[in-house]
Amino acid sequence: MHKSHSPVLAVAGEVNDTRAANQQNPPYDSRSVEEDLELLTRLRDGDERAFVTLVGRYHDSMLRVARTYVPNAAVAEEVVQDAWLGVVRGLGRFEGRSSFKTWLFRILVNRARSAGVREHRSVPMGSAESAVEASRFDGGGSWISPPEHWSDRVDDRLQADKLADRIRSTLNELPSGQREVVTLHDVEGLSSQEVRDVLKISDVNQRVLLHRGRSTLRRMLEVEYGDV
Repeated sequence: MHKSHSPVLAVAGEVNDTRAANQQNPPYDSRSVEEDLELLTRLRDGDERAFVTLVGRYHDSMLRVARTYVPNAAVAEEVVQDAWLGVVRGLGRFEGRSSFKTWLFRILVNRARSAGVREHRSVPMGSAESAVEASRFDGGGSWISPPEHWSDRVDDRLQADKLADRIRSTLNELPSGQREVVTLHDVEGLSSQEVRDVLKISDVNQRVLLHRGRSTLRRMLEVEYGDV
């Protein structure tokens, strides 16, 4: 990729201010969908500010997702830039059958997967073993003693932030399928339908990968922090 000619880098300075206002991902509701469609209309009409706004809204999330596929941050940045180029070039093909966010992350995941292969990253397949001991479930498959959300058990804000950082790093240790689903669903806030559309997987597969990913994370964190 020739970065010096990238329209993404050309507006990078302006994007920084916009990104600062989007540090926490808001719920992707109907209002967000409508706002994205309005921005796309403006972008098709040549409004560069619309592009700046879109990049500011999604760039950080895209970097987090891309980073789970490739070995370092520099390659992740290239993947994200390539994805934005794909958006600009593919505007005429976007028909609105899915949300812009779903379409954007589908482009990103495709680029990231290809980059991961090029970088010769070895990604282990998911294990068929249960991530949590069977004794913790009843005969119907429900928790005997439902685990509390980690944020409900951590009162100190600094400790909570430390644990959140550990969760993010532990995500990278998950098998690829689990990591994809947990990152998109639990970290970036995509709905189950959006995750299925982005990854092109079935409802059953999405639910299994999400459950295994979450329980594997919990098991890893319990080893380090105890009963979180």
